[in-house]
Amino acid sequence: MSHSIKIAAGSAALLFGAASGVAMAQVAGPSAGAAMPGAPAGQPSTGPSAERAGLALPTEAANLFARDRNVSVLQRPKDGYEALGLRAGAFLVYPKLSATAEYNDNIYATEDSEIDDLVWRVAPEISAASNWSRHSLSAYARAVFNRFQDNEDENSDDFLLGVNGRLDLLRFTNVRTSLDWAQLTEPRTSPNNPTLPPGQLGGALEPTQYELTSLRVDAEHTVNRLRFTGRYAFQQFDYDNPPRQGGGVIDQQYRDRDVNMFSGRVDFAVSPASALFIEVIGNTRDYRLPGNATAVNRDSDGVQVLGGANFELGSLSRGEVAVGYLKQKFEDPRLRTVDGFGARAQVEWFPTPLTTVTASGSRTIEDSSVPGSGAYLSSNLGLQVDHELLRNVIISGRASYGEDKYDFFNRKDERQSAGVSATYLLNRSIGLTASYSYDRRDTVRGTGTDFIQNKVAATLTAQF
Repeated sequence: MSHSIKIAAGSAALLFGAASGVAMAQVAGPSAGAAMPGAPAGQPSTGPSAERAGLALPTEAANLFARDRNVSVLQRPKDGYEALGLRAGAFLVYPKLSATAEYNDNIYATEDSEIDDLVWRVAPEISAASNWSRHSLSAYARAVFNRFQDNEDENSDDFLLGVNGRLDLLRFTNVRTSLDWAQLTEPRTSPNNPTLPPGQLGGALEPTQYELTSLRVDAEHTVNRLRFTGRYAFQQFDYDNPPRQGGGVIDQQYRDRDVNMFSGRVDFAVSPASALFIEVIGNTRDYRLPGNATAVNRDSDGVQVLGGANFELGSLSRGEVAVGYLKQKFEDPRLRTVDGFGARAQVEWFPTPLTTVTASGSRTIEDSSVPGSGAYLSSNLGLQVDHELLRNVIISGRASYGEDKYDFFNRKDERQSAGVSATYLLNRSIGLTASYSYDRRDTVRGTGTDFIQNKVAATLTAQF
């Protein structure tokens, strides 16, 4: 998953309320799906869809791949505190509205002369989901409106729309698909945001906005101890040019691109609680503007081969770990091929029924918008703890560390992030969330932008 996707994700996360908060319990509605490579940097998944829900099969073949002895704290239904939804024929409709007050001590993510501000955020949302016994169809519409108390040029309006479905062809075969569109704002903290803050010569008067269109199709078939999965995903990025301090605009359209991704995976069930798999992922990244005569051609082809295991150790833990090789080769000979060790892992530990500890890690190749650089290697480690203090009180803590290596420039960035949050559900309709987050980036080798940013937020959520 590229840094681009992380950016799209951050914007989507705001639609749910506080940045580190726990969303109020809701019975249905579209869930965030896995992001594909090639999206813009700095944020979590864009809200697209396509959960791996598949057709529930009470059979031995299906049970060989089920990892459902435990339900994590954030996924567990909260009896008496879940939105009931509004029935509309064969669908349930879930309206939702969040209002957030957030204090940010460094809104431009700069090393010196930090500027703080109070941000008011309103995020309306509506989703609908079918309740059919076979197949499924759901849709959503979300928006997030950010208003800065003193720095109005940082105001932003983001919108997301999407539909996703599942077609149960046979007892062991299903196809899932999703189509999503979003207008998003790239955060000032993004490593792919090349703009300077207002007040500096050539700085951007406004944050960069872009449109993201996504299509995804997954097919899955299970036979005996084997499960076959295929996927096609497409993403199109279209960037706006923010106005420049002193006049004119800052060109960002050189970042416009189409990303195609194809993948295939085969799982072999060693036992009802463990399986081995191999996965091959290929991608093509086509930039729509070649730029001027001196600009590099960022078009590239990539491949990732992973092998690993997914498992469930009784009621104690479950997860998936994979390692392998990844490579991204550029058409322009001036851009160096990026390759090396690849990895992806997520393991959940359940020390008690009321506590979930999640460890995650990855090593991926990310698109770079830094002039003269095509991509960089990004390594990430994360740890999150969620605890159900009471049935209607959830507390969470997280910490993560990451490294970004640009070999062409001999540059290395280190990233640290941490946060805590607490959510109190008053009833089915009202919830409160308080959160604190800390983000830091240090360029320990080469030239880059360092910053430290602290945010404190309080969110009121209403749902039906």
